[in-house]
Amino acid sequence: MPACCDDLFQYETNKVTRVQSVNYGTIKWIIHVIVFSYVSFALVSDKLYQRKEPVISSVHTKVKGVVEVKEEVVENGKKKVVQRVFDTADYTFPLQGNSFFVMTNFLQTEGQEQGLCPQYPTRWTLCASDRGCKKGWMDPQSKGIQTGRCIVFKENQKTCEVSAWCPTEAMEEAPRPALLNSAENFTVLIKNNIDFPGHNYTTRNILPDINITCTFHKTQNPLCPIFRLGDIFRETGDNFSEVAIQGGIMGIEIYWDCNLDSWSHHCHPKYSFRRLDDKTTNESLYPGYNFRYAKYYKEYGIEKRTLIKVFGIRFDILVFGTGGKFDFIQLIVYIGSTLSYFGLATVFIDLLINTYSSACCRSHVYPRCRCCESCAVNEYYYRKKCEPVVEPKMTLKYVSFVDESHIRMVDEQLLGRSLQDVKGEKVPRPLMDFTDLTRLPLSLEDPAPIPGQPEQIQLLSEEVISRSGSTPGWCQCGNCLPSQLPEGLRCLEELCCRRKPGACIITSEPFQKLILARRVLHFLLLYQEPLLVLDADSTNSRLRHCAYRCYATWRFGSPDLADFAILPSCCRWRIRKEFPKSRGQYSGFKSPY
Repeated sequence: MPACCDDLFQYETNKVTRVQSVNYGTIKWIIHVIVFSYVSFALVSDKLYQRKEPVISSVHTKVKGVVEVKEEVVENGKKKVVQRVFDTADYTFPLQGNSFFVMTNFLQTEGQEQGLCPQYPTRWTLCASDRGCKKGWMDPQSKGIQTGRCIVFKENQKTCEVSAWCPTEAMEEAPRPALLNSAENFTVLIKNNIDFPGHNYTTRNILPDINITCTFHKTQNPLCPIFRLGDIFRETGDNFSEVAIQGGIMGIEIYWDCNLDSWSHHCHPKYSFRRLDDKTTNESLYPGYNFRYAKYYKEYGIEKRTLIKVFGIRFDILVFGTGGKFDFIQLIVYIGSTLSYFGLATVFIDLLINTYSSACCRSHVYPRCRCCESCAVNEYYYRKKCEPVVEPKMTLKYVSFVDESHIRMVDEQLLGRSLQDVKGEKVPRPLMDFTDLTRLPLSLEDPAPIPGQPEQIQLLSEEVISRSGSTPGWCQCGNCLPSQLPEGLRCLEELCCRRKPGACIITSEPFQKLILARRVLHFLLLYQEPLLVLDADSTNSRLRHCAYRCYATWRFGSPDLADFAILPSCCRWRIRKEFPKSRGQYSGFKSPY
């Protein structure tokens, strides 16, 4: 099978560290129970197992009501009160969309005809002479086109003459109280048909058994589609009589939350109301809602009109909602999206483990406090869970001193002197893995103890080494030799096994039995290559490099660090002495990258 196919048919999975802890196990299950409860509650309460579809609707309205209006009219120079009855055709106006308008107040200017007349006096139309008027001037706020003449409007008031519908409209305030104040008793029937085409479902808000004499009430009759206008304003906390003076905009919201599943079918409208215009606006900013329209007629062959400024309330019907029905794919998608919530337990517990260090554990004042014990446990978990990896660089080097418990990381680019004198960055020494020692020959096993004699362990003594004339100045053990490398690379081999003066590591028993034992090294080479055949020329070279590798693995623990390890001069020369090169110079350290 080609190599590309081998890569294709592979599966990778994450490695998991299982922590045997009652505390963390309890935290995990508590978080899982909370997440499961929330996910289950949201699934049932919000019906997230359903496929939702927005509503499509149409609205039709009918307003009913009659009101009597008393208004003053002028006939033959005398004011007269006239009573008029307004029905649906008088106070309702057709609007586009899901809206209807009910007139509640009005101002009218009767008997207007085309001609020349003075404007209604305002601070923009008053004048003292013809110079204050401009012929042909047409202001958006004016009622006509100026002729350039300043004429008397009334008594001592003069205004600019205009060509317009005369007499011009008076700038008066809306009557108080509103002329159609009793319009709050009007009722409106709202017909709302809805459709969910994706679910093939159609219905309407008028039920078959509806009582045509009902009136909507929020609690007693919430499904009745007949609304009293005054009740609508009462639901929003507004006073119909106040709004009726200058008009306003009211929203009637119809919300459909339909459950179309056969086992729990429910699809009824829910009505609510909202004031849509700005009821706090100052009067100078044109509050309320009004517009103008005219009724045209002819009198003695002259076209005339009655101009009416209408104040009223516009009702906007807002229909929204969704229809849901069980969908297996939607259920699977929801379950898949919520599985990640269970990872919150892992994130929270990892946060506790990663924050193991604290002032209590770093302090030696209270070495046995409970805080320190928990921090020590977390630190243990952290070491098992995390493996620090440093970016490999050609200039990265690691050194280890036998009289220090840590490893030092040094960047070759920052070297200006020998490695012995460079401080570097401290790196924790990896934990020793003793499993590899089982591969060694049986001759390395400890000899049987002699009865009556205590067991002895050979230790490195911290005695001061007397220097000979050939020992370099940076050597602390007395066994290092000068480097054979050129001047620029010599600093990489100027390294001793110790930071301070003392016994050399090559005198220790592990160095003799692990690094210099020919039988051990030969066994390790065969362990890696069982059919390896060594000739006379390559035996020492293979054993020497195997000894280098054994020392780096022994002292640096991690193979990743061992690849960039620098061996001390004393160890390197002792290995070369044991396994010498037949001829030529030694190459020294070579980076694996």
